[in-house]
Amino acid sequence: MSKDIREIMKNYKSEDVSLSANHRNSFQDRLQKEVNRQPKKKNYKWLQVAASVVLVVSLAVGYFGMETDQTEEIKPTKGISLGNLSPEFKSIEDYYTNSINYEISNLDVNEDNKEILDSYLAKISELTTEYKSLTTELNTKGVNDEIINALINNLQLRLQLLQRLKKQLNDLKQLNSKQNETQNL
Repeated sequence: MSKDIREIMKNYKSEDVSLSANHRNSFQDRLQKEVNRQPKKKNYKWLQVAASVVLVVSLAVGYFGMETDQTEEIKPTKGISLGNLSPEFKSIEDYYTNSINYEISNLDVNEDNKEILDSYLAKISELTTEYKSLTTELNTKGVNDEIINALINNLQLRLQLLQRLKKQLNDLKQLNSKQNETQNL
């Protein structure tokens, strides 16, 4: 399989390839055109128009925004809440809030458990009102450990109440199903 290159070259017949007489001149002409070609100028006219529009709109917004009644009170921002203090408190607040909402959404409301539900939801409503007053206190008195602990305990208590409610509803449901079984027998 191995062949000596010299043997292969002995049998090689070269083909005469000739270039046209004008080849060198046409190559030089093409090369000169490429080298001397000026790059196309980019048209930035649209950018100037866009900048003008942005300038006019921002001036209009600024002008009409300043014409509002100067006697209006500056509205305070939302204020400080437990979630605004740090990422850890934000995750704690989100966890409890989402858990509370989840538990409430999974409650089965019917005539048998309406009384129990109403009493627990009234307690949870009171705790929610207390949470809002604690948040107001946090904004007025400033951040301190007592208020933060009270806010977290409030969230925990609401979740515990909902879990206790869920357990009582399950117990009531089981009791009703046992009574229905004994009545059917």
